[in-house]
Amino acid sequence: MTKVTIIGAGVVGLCVATELAERDTDITVIDRGFSPGSRNCSWWAGGMLAPWCEGESAEEPVVRLGQKAMNWWENNTGQVQRKGSLVVALGRDQTELARFGRRTSNFKEVDSEEISKLEPDLAERFSKGLLFAEEGHLAPRLALQTLKARLVQKGVSFIQEEVLSLHERSFETVNELTIDCRGLAAQDSLPDLRGVKGEMLILSSPDVCLSRPVRLLHPRIPLYIVPRGDGIFMLGATMIETNDRQRITARSMLELLSAAYAINPAFGEAEIVEIGVDARPAFPDNLPRIARRGNFIHVNGLFRHGFLLAPAMARMVAEMIFENKKPELMDENHAEWRG
Repeated sequence: MTKVTIIGAGVVGLCVATELAERDTDITVIDRGFSPGSRNCSWWAGGMLAPWCEGESAEEPVVRLGQKAMNWWENNTGQVQRKGSLVVALGRDQTELARFGRRTSNFKEVDSEEISKLEPDLAERFSKGLLFAEEGHLAPRLALQTLKARLVQKGVSFIQEEVLSLHERSFETVNELTIDCRGLAAQDSLPDLRGVKGEMLILSSPDVCLSRPVRLLHPRIPLYIVPRGDGIFMLGATMIETNDRQRITARSMLELLSAAYAINPAFGEAEIVEIGVDARPAFPDNLPRIARRGNFIHVNGLFRHGFLLAPAMARMVAEMIFENKKPELMDENHAEWRG
């Protein structure tokens, strides 16, 4: 039996553990929190499984690999909502909608009548939109908790421990595989890893009903709103180049709330349940990477695509360990490969 230690129990660590648990593996997961929580960047995710929408700004691997995410999450959590994504723009921003369409694929153009049928609470506010019918979404926090519960049932051990700094030299001479899934905390080992600040709000608005994620295009920052059920909505997300993860800016708060009001004025009466701020780990090209140095493996840089790409990255790690298969997204700058 192969012994593996995974450091980090965010979305990447739990997905890697899930893939390895299907093999003959003795797994220990080390994390700062006993359960997934606010210390995990993935706790603040939107949970949109939207590979074709992400193709507007992401590289080709994100679109291709992300298309497998919905089946993975459905098989491992049973919680995926397959209702598609709706992209809209206000009248003054119709050029943004056309630009978005040129840069993406696998969508249907919809008019105001179709939008009203899809989302009655958007009736008469938007004349055109793009429906990405094959996309989906999930509730990130419930998905993380479900993964952990299933792993515990399979005999995976979880240890609560504060891991602030690692030096892979200490692992070079040991036989036990160690997989570093710490996210931005791994800057001590991956110097070109950077933080991209994301800010989000959780709103309670029982008077609004939306059944799928809605993206509102804006020339500066596209914003989205994701239904969580029972009148709860997640609204995000800004992208600011900084490692800071402490407080939301006044400008971001205004933009997020203005976007919600533009989607439906009833959000003007919404209650702000929660404010979330964290920094997503990203490499310069915004693509994730796997790096291996002896028995020490890094999995990092998922940027804003944690739930979309973590299943594919976890599969690559399992294939590398058990089939000696070189990962498609291998970090050639920080790794050795012995095929």
